[in-house]
Amino acid sequence: MNILNKIIRHKKNEIDYLKHNYSISQLESTSFFEKETISLKSKLISSNSGIIAEHKRKSPSKDIINNNLKIRDVIQGYQDAGVCGISVLTDLDFFGGTNDDLKITREIFEGPILRKEFILDEFQIIESKSLGADVILLIASVLTKQEIFKLSKLAKELNLEVLAEVHNENELDKVLNPYIDLIGVNNRDLKIFKTDINISKNISKKIPADFLKISESGIYNYNVVKDLREYGFKGFLIGEYFMKTINPGFTASEFIKKIEV
Repeated sequence: MNILNKIIRHKKNEIDYLKHNYSISQLESTSFFEKETISLKSKLISSNSGIIAEHKRKSPSKDIINNNLKIRDVIQGYQDAGVCGISVLTDLDFFGGTNDDLKITREIFEGPILRKEFILDEFQIIESKSLGADVILLIASVLTKQEIFKLSKLAKELNLEVLAEVHNENELDKVLNPYIDLIGVNNRDLKIFKTDINISKNISKKIPADFLKISESGIYNYNVVKDLREYGFKGFLIGEYFMKTINPGFTASEFIKKIEV
């Protein structure tokens, strides 16, 4: 069984637990639920950097990336660096994240927040709203076209933006619906967790112009961002490169300075 299948099997058990222990009315009663959505798409369109910085303690491919940092310091650092948005991993078992990480980020960060999670069920979208997220992630490789349509429609009804993630051209057809705001190309194969930046380049021309394009994973050099811009990408999601340093915010700030020149 590959890593992705293990994650999805575990996630289904998590969802069962979530539904058993929480009600929709409980989620809707949180202080964040009525919060006005901050648009990641708008931020990226007007940005000179397009950087979406990620908070991620570990990954299945790298194990522990950095477990010594305090999330408040990381998020404040990203805020000071002027990132367009922040992606927060909320999966505990495989990525070391928690829902509290997202709540803390919402308290500090003034811009749009992407909840990075393996969403399989409508309940998780309502949960995302209750945690303070502005954007949810739908991964094409683990969902059908019909599921993506249904989940993205609910997200829009809750005024959440939707980032649909693809890994190859065959997955594009699944995500082309009017409720999708952004299409992310993940340069990491989720089955073996190997990265290749050419994945973004190869898929870019197939993505319709009315979807804003984001390149995700495997971006470790500012020249890669400049290169990907030539392929129409406006957003660049970077996690490990920042998180593996002693000061992710400073690293992000220096990175942004180089690509804004």
